[in-house]
Amino acid sequence: MSAILECRSLTKQFGYRPALKGVNLSVERGRIVGLLGPNGSGKSTLIKLANGLITPTSGEILIDGKAPGVETRKIVSYLPDKNYLNDWMTVEQLVRFFGDFYEDFSRETAMDMLRRLDISPKDRLKALSKGTREKVQLILVMSRRAQLYLLDEPIGGVDPAARDYILHTIISNYNENASVIISTHLISDVESVLDDVIFISAGEIVLTSSVDEIREQRDQSVDALFREVFKC
Repeated sequence: MSAILECRSLTKQFGYRPALKGVNLSVERGRIVGLLGPNGSGKSTLIKLANGLITPTSGEILIDGKAPGVETRKIVSYLPDKNYLNDWMTVEQLVRFFGDFYEDFSRETAMDMLRRLDISPKDRLKALSKGTREKVQLILVMSRRAQLYLLDEPIGGVDPAARDYILHTIISNYNENASVIISTHLISDVESVLDDVIFISAGEIVLTSSVDEIREQRDQSVDALFREVFKC
């Protein structure tokens, strides 16, 4: 099975500061991958490059064999680390907007998740708490039948009681040919759903491994290994 995401000597600089340094990486289909690293390590930069929001300084990044652009956006569902939705809109209007904009969006899936989290479609986004707004954004992203989900801190702003449901939503809303990349600092919270991990620091890949290999060969949890590697 071909990789859904590939990086080949991928470099990104902002002025004189390198955010990514010659990254080589391959993410296979049907995997949930944790993109893990300290603040400023390059996680968000990599995700933005994959989504086509910024362009490489050198090297290349490919989504399903293509450079990020109009065609790849049809198969990539992206959750940024900041809210980007119009807060004057109601939740129901946002559901309709996503349905009009994305052919792979499922209104039924979105409405079911809203109901399960007790979020009223009639509420305006600006009337909701920060955590509930982030839940709405995640629901919209996960209601697409995409091939690649790029989630930048998907549970950072939600209460612990909702995290299990949100993680269940993530793992139950992608098919065997799709992959999910989750960037987060809440490693212990997401470890149970991960298939693979990528450790990144100062723009360089420090480690790539399956979670099973870490547990079997190192006899450690992902969280423990992360703390060891990054001296947390």
